[in-house]
Amino acid sequence: QVQLVESGGGLVQAGGSLRLSCAASGSARSIDTMGWYSRAPGKQRELVATITSGGSTNYAPSVKGRFTISRDNAKNTVYLQMNSLKPEDTAVYYCKANRFNSLRYRWDDYWGQGTQVTVSS
Repeated sequence: QVQLVESGGGLVQAGGSLRLSCAASGSARSIDTMGWYSRAPGKQRELVATITSGGSTNYAPSVKGRFTISRDNAKNTVYLQMNSLKPEDTAVYYCKANRFNSLRYRWDDYWGQGTQVTVSS
């Protein structure tokens, strides 16, 4: 099992910045991809950014150039630096980790509890 704990959300004015962190614990050694997803009010959860254990990144078009995902494999922690925030970035942000389950020979997904980001205009 993997436990994910997010932190760093809050209220910020448009144009401001926030940094989210997500620390993985438990059976975190076999984690491959980690990422951030957002769920805005009335919408489905959607991808924000992902990063593999090797450092390859992927971003949603709406955040490319404004958000940066990074990772510290030694600390099993993933970060999301959010700059030039817009009101439409307001959402609950969830951390996700993808880990290979060698007992069942499959990939398992784990989710954090989410952290609220609110951007005021």
